[in-house]
Formats: sequence, structure tokens, C-alpha cells
Amino acid sequence: MITDEFEDLMPRYLNFIRGVVDSDDLPLNVSRETLQQHKVLRVMGKKLVRKALEMLRKLANKAKKDVEKSNPDEEKEGDSGEEGGDKEEPEDEYLKFWEAFGKNIKLGLIEDSSNRTKLSKLLRFKSSFDDGEKWHSLEDYVSRMKDNQANIYYISGSSMDAVKDSPFMEKMRSKNLEVIFLIDPIDEYAIQNLTEFDGKKLQSITKENLKFGDEEDGDKKRDEIYTENFKGLTEWMKKIYGDKVEKIAVSNRVVDTPCLLVTSQYGYSANMERIMQSQAFADNKRTSYLVSKKTMEINPRHPIIIELKKRSEESPDNEDTKDLALLMYDTALLNSGFQMEDATGFASRMYKLFKAGLSLDSLELAPEIEIPDDEEESDEGEEAEVVEDDEKKEL
Repeated sequence: MITDEFEDLMPRYLNFIRGVVDSDDLPLNVSRETLQQHKVLRVMGKKLVRKALEMLRKLANKAKKDVEKSNPDEEKEGDSGEEGGDKEEPEDEYLKFWEAFGKNIKLGLIEDSSNRTKLSKLLRFKSSFDDGEKWHSLEDYVSRMKDNQANIYYISGSSMDAVKDSPFMEKMRSKNLEVIFLIDPIDEYAIQNLTEFDGKKLQSITKENLKFGDEEDGDKKRDEIYTENFKGLTEWMKKIYGDKVEKIAVSNRVVDTPCLLVTSQYGYSANMERIMQSQAFADNKRTSYLVSKKTMEINPRHPIIIELKKRSEESPDNEDTKDLALLMYDTALLNSGFQMEDATGFASRMYKLFKAGLSLDSLELAPEIEIPDDEEESDEGEEAEVVEDDEKKEL
């Protein structure tokens, strides 16, 4: 009964824990103010946090062991008969806890640097391994990593559909690399405080300098040849875009998409920019130094890029060609998860594209419909009123 708030005993991210602490070490012959500052309270706080995290670790391990025990039986019965297919998986109690208080554990990654390693083992994420169906730990991810894979890959977005259908996933699927889906607003904050796990660095697939671990000398030579061949196009596009992009380069991460916009290694991602701009007290001037300069990565094999290269060489000053280049930038902006910068310009360029697609001569408005004269109708109405008046007089 010495204080209402025990911030020293339990940190903010463990505020869901309730219990009674029994201690023989607290001095009772001192004032409450002295007791509040006593070093025993700090020691108790560390032990309580340690015990709480150990309790959660045991809960997570218990669920893992139950699953491991049930799997061999399922495989045997699945081969021999139908019983294995009907057998239900054991209920994971830790996942119940995670779905209720997972955000608290992520908050702990940000606030509690001393217990970050323990907290990282309690994290659960959905990933591309099963298309976002189940929760997986980082330990599960590492156990499934390929031999030449050096990094843990993740992608952040506003929803599960947004990250699953993202063009950044094209290359990862073609290489059969697992990607962690971060769709909770706090996820990216937490991951920034967890630079590595089990010796593996965490890398966003939406940022530059993406490495897959299986690069060969032939790939580097091919990139050099593409870069040289498309040098004229990238320089022309840089003049058109100006300060909108920092540089334009040939991409190693796109498969079916003409181009993408990626951010710098240590700046905000597109999702983080969206979150920061949505803050109630957002100050764009203060956060401008963290807003990344965008790099456009083009797909040298895509027919749109090849045709744009041809047109930029034949008629670099043509307005239609410039509009197509700007339209491609706007589309890449939306496709990469950024918010539209110039909606009016985008709309006008789209209308021009409609004009060309519909083979219209111009976008001038058609003349207004002429309204027919109503003089004859009004004369008939006046005659009818006169007749009615005469009848009334007779009555």
C-alpha cells in the first residue's frame, strides 16, 4: 500500500499481467517515500519481468511440443487410413494469448532493449509459406530458410490482400523464398528495433539493395549489359521526373511489372510514410528527413519499357511520350504502396489515354441539346382557360 502505480515493478508492455507479489526483503520501518525509491523494488521488477517472459516461453514451447507429438501420428494414420485426415490439431493456447496481447510483445521490442532477444522468440507472424493462413515464429522461418539465403525477408502493408498481391512478391515467389507479412501498424516500428534474429538480418523487400543470396557472375554481367543498353532511357526519364525520383536503375526484383518505386535502406517505407502522415499531430517538416528519396527500378524485358525506350530515342520531345512516362510513374507510385502526389495531373493524362484508346478526334464537349419552343402549347392552354371561365359564368 505504498503507491497506486508500480511502473518500476512491471513495464508498460506487460500491463495485462495481474498478480500478488510476496516478498520478505522490503523494510517496513521506513516511510512510504523511502520505500518507493528502495533498490529492492528495482530488483523485484527485473525478476518479475524475467518470470513473466519465462512463463510465456513455457506456454509457447508447450504448444510447440504438442504439435510435434501429434504430427508423426498424423503422418502414419494418413498413409494407412482415413483416421489421420479427420484428426484435429491440438489447440495452441499461446496463439490465443498472442491474438489478444501480441501488440504488447511488439511494444516490448521497442521499449525493453535488455530483453529483446527473449521477446523476439515470442513473436508470431503470418507469412507466404502458407499464404498467410497460420501464425509462425521467427525460429520456424529460420528452420525453413534455404542454404544460400542470408536474410529474413519481410514486407509491410495496410492489409493482407495488399501484401499478398504486391508486385514486390513476384520475384520472391519465382525464387520460392518465404516472406513475412507485416500488416499491423506497430509491426514496422517493432521490426526496426530487431535488426537480426539468430544471426540472420531482417530485410525489407520494398527497399533498395535487395540481395537473394544466389547471385552469380553471369547475373552481374547481364545487369551491366542491361544498364548500358537502357542508359539513354534512364537519363531521359530522369529529366522528365526531376526531383520525384533520386535515380532510375535496372531492376533485379521485378518479373511481370514494368517498373516499381523502392525506398532507401534506412528511410521510411511506403507503408511507414502512410502511417506517419495519418498521425493526429503529424509534422511533415520534422519527419521530412526520414521520408526516403524514391528509386525507380525498371524491367528491361517488359514490352512497355522497350517501346518507351524506342520512342524516347526517336522523339524525345513528343508530349504524348512524356505523358506516357509520367503515367507510368503515377502507376508505379500506386502499385508500390505510395499515396498519389498529383491526382489532377494523373486524371488528365488518363483522359488522354482514353482518347487514344477510343480513337476520338478530340475531347471537346458535344453541343448542348436544343429545347423546342413551347409557344403553340401555351396558346392551347390559354384557350382552354377562357372556355372554362365562360362555363363558370353561365352556371
